Amino acid sequence: MNFFRGVISGQAAGPQPSGAETIQKLCDRVASSTLLEDRRDAVRALKSLSKKYRMEVGTQAMDHLINILQTDRSDSEILGYALDTLYNVICNDEEEEQDENAQKQADDLGLQFTDTFVQDPEHVTLLLTLLEEFDFHVRWPGVKLLTALLKNQGPQIQGIILVSPMGVSRLMDLLADSREVIRNDGLLLLQQLTKGNAAIQKIVAFENAFERLLDIITEEGSSDGGIVVEDCLLLLLNLLKNNSSNQNFFKEGSYIQRMKPWFEVGDDNSGWSAQKVTNLHLMLQLVRVMVSPVNSPGATASCQKSMFQCGLLQQLCTILMATGVPADILTETINTVSEVIRGSQVNQDYFASVNAPSNPPRPAIVVLLMSMVNERQPFVLRCAVLYCFQCFLYKNQKGQGEIVATLLPSTIDANSISAGQLLCGGLFSADSLSNWCAAVALAHALQDNLTQKEQLLRVQLATSLGKPPVSLLQQCTNILSQGDKIVRRGSKVQTRVGLLMLLCTWISNCPIAVTHFLHNQENVPFLTAQISENLGEDERLVQGLCALLLGICIYYNDNSLENYTKEKLKQLIEKRIGKENFVEKLCFITKHELYSRAAQKPQPVFPSPEQMLFDHEFTKLVKELEGVITKAVHKSSEEEKKEEEVKKTLEQHDNIVTQYKELIREQDAQLQELKEQVTSMTSQNEQLQATITQQQSQIQQHKDQYNILKLKLAKENQGQSNSQGDGSQVNGLQTEELTQLREEVEELRKQHSLLQTQLGDKDALISSLKSGAAQTAEGPAGGSDNTELLQELEALRSQVQSQSTEIGQLKMERQDLLRRAEVGSSDTLPSSDSSLDAAKMAELESRLGAQTSEMERLKAEVKNLSESRAELEKRLDSTTSTVAILQTEKEKLQTDVQESKKEQDDLLMLLADQDQKITSLKKRLKELGETVEKLLAFSKITSIKCIVFIFTANLPRLSKHKEEIRSAQ
Repeated sequence: MNFFRGVISGQAAGPQPSGAETIQKLCDRVASSTLLEDRRDAVRALKSLSKKYRMEVGTQAMDHLINILQTDRSDSEILGYALDTLYNVICNDEEEEQDENAQKQADDLGLQFTDTFVQDPEHVTLLLTLLEEFDFHVRWPGVKLLTALLKNQGPQIQGIILVSPMGVSRLMDLLADSREVIRNDGLLLLQQLTKGNAAIQKIVAFENAFERLLDIITEEGSSDGGIVVEDCLLLLLNLLKNNSSNQNFFKEGSYIQRMKPWFEVGDDNSGWSAQKVTNLHLMLQLVRVMVSPVNSPGATASCQKSMFQCGLLQQLCTILMATGVPADILTETINTVSEVIRGSQVNQDYFASVNAPSNPPRPAIVVLLMSMVNERQPFVLRCAVLYCFQCFLYKNQKGQGEIVATLLPSTIDANSISAGQLLCGGLFSADSLSNWCAAVALAHALQDNLTQKEQLLRVQLATSLGKPPVSLLQQCTNILSQGDKIVRRGSKVQTRVGLLMLLCTWISNCPIAVTHFLHNQENVPFLTAQISENLGEDERLVQGLCALLLGICIYYNDNSLENYTKEKLKQLIEKRIGKENFVEKLCFITKHELYSRAAQKPQPVFPSPEQMLFDHEFTKLVKELEGVITKAVHKSSEEEKKEEEVKKTLEQHDNIVTQYKELIREQDAQLQELKEQVTSMTSQNEQLQATITQQQSQIQQHKDQYNILKLKLAKENQGQSNSQGDGSQVNGLQTEELTQLREEVEELRKQHSLLQTQLGDKDALISSLKSGAAQTAEGPAGGSDNTELLQELEALRSQVQSQSTEIGQLKMERQDLLRRAEVGSSDTLPSSDSSLDAAKMAELESRLGAQTSEMERLKAEVKNLSESRAELEKRLDSTTSTVAILQTEKEKLQTDVQESKKEQDDLLMLLADQDQKITSLKKRLKELGETVEKLLAFSKITSIKCIVFIFTANLPRLSKHKEEIRSAQ
């Protein structure tokens, strides 16, 4: 114990041992001591020596310290000493006074000890287990040690933690620790853990990291907070950057809305602290990560929409127009607004409506452009404004039209400064950077917009008093041709490159602009002279752009100018420059280092103004046009003529194919219509079947009622024969029988009326079936339905006949009843002569007369029903003959359709044979050394002639077929 106290207190008696000897004795004590107190003192001593004797402690004591972590888990004090000692050995945080060599040696030493520690992955797992201890003296040094390990060997430690059960979850618990020191160091640990590992980033995000981090930022004061807010923002950037899954989770969790309060700044923006500037800068970067152009277009558009809806874009525009904002924050805000509005029409429209708080108010775009063309503004700010203008015009034809309109004579307002005036002023100013920025900005106003390219040709400029105005296109070419007279020699390359990029963008894919450019007789000689000269490295880039401009004049030339047709321009290149030399100068553009740098991302980021030569969108244009211009220059006039002929023949072939497609579409539409008719007729058939079933049930009910009446009448007749002796009884019975007979006759009349109504309904049904059969006979798909309809008509006819038979039976039964009534009246009259008076006889006779007249009327009705039935039978016969005729016409039409299909199959077989012949001829021509292009053109022409011949031969038949279809319809 005295030895340990001497080491710790620094007092020594006798000769002093060396540091290595002392460390060796301490290591032996740690390994051999049985008392926990002795081991604890030894580890404490090693901790005190670990910074001064880092090498010795690391090499001799590491194994013993790891063993302490494994065996002495019950004592938190010794665990804390061991973890602190390991941290001092592994950590590379040295004093700032050390030179570079000493710092490098310290880094190598820390890396060496880290490799030793992680040779066994169980050591890292053990460390993760110790982090579960709540004791401050264990948890805090454990967090620092794991952070140091991740700094030195990040990927290896990440892999171990990733496969460890609940490894990431244990580390996420550090954010919930109530002790701020551990929570803050936990943030640093998670920063190192999430660097460059998408899998760990996803796990951390789904462990509710976004919610916890945003809560910490709010608790710490948002942008006004301290270093903790910065650490949270750095961790958020690690989780979101280049991780589409986490970005989508962040958006779907409505965390974008929680970012809006970060950017609420007051009116007094003076005296921003360095920490606030850093925090706000990271917050702006976080917004940019969500809407970066490298993200998928769908995800970017969704985030842009959310930022506008929650008011985040409006808040950023407020910062943009505020006063007293630091320059770097203003620059980053401009870049952020640029990417929030890029490609979003709604956001772009809102940005166009933003006004600066000036008197009078000016649009924000105009204020920003004033900064861009002002050479006294910082370079990075001018680049940011250019990027903002480019993003405002990206896929925004409405905005492009508004910018170009400010240059047209009819819309120029002399009392206000417009965007077009600022661009023209910058384009022709003495500052080369302003020239370049204005040229690129104007080129973006014309990007992929043919209408604005033509409109810009109307712009006229007044160069000086007393001279007529010249067009903007002419003024740009004048500056190029005059060169040294207008532009300062030290910066003329940048200006000329900007103007050439503007001209190339302007006249590409616009034959009218090409004609205007060639109409100036000085332009083509100037371009050929520039390309043919042998100049320095910087001028070679200008030569390449001149070659590109001349190539665009060839490729998009409509041959409207006789002196500058495609063929004459190619002859001029061959004589003055040489085709190979021309292509070599053209290809120099893509080989330039600055071209490759500009092609990487849309934002213009340059280390210095001198390297600002290429625009991102222009690199796309060069990549698109380089190949086609090279082919156009090398093609001869004969090849172009052949290509034109092939194009014409292909167009004719396409027209023929289009006609066939239209014919097939018409036939498909007709087939669909016929299918719908079949479906409707099927439903009608089902309804008719249901009606027939209902009528059959009604007839059965009538039969049952009739049988009941027959039984009643038989019983009554039997009673009358038994009671003829009693006169008064007979009179009463006769009266009851007559009343019952009258009721039966009334019931029969109702039944006849019902039958007559049913016959009328069936007549209407037969008429509808007749029209349906006529419609079905018009289509090719109605053959099977006609047979079914004929069967249904036969069934209806049989039902009508059966109902007629039943009507006849009813008539006979009615006559029988009449006869029985007359017989009964004749039998009762003689027997009652002595008791009935004349009045009663007269009444009875009148009743019988009325009954007789009613019976006569019923006979007339039955006769009418018979006549209706006969007429119905005639209608059925005519319907049957009509269906037969329509069936014949349908079969004829189907035969014509089959013949047409057969002829189409023959045409396809003929084309297949033609392709086989062409293939064999290609092989033979290749063997003979001939070019395949000649055969290709010949084969296409032959195939198309064959198709035209067959189509012409079939045209009368197709016309006849169409006329038959129209007549059938």
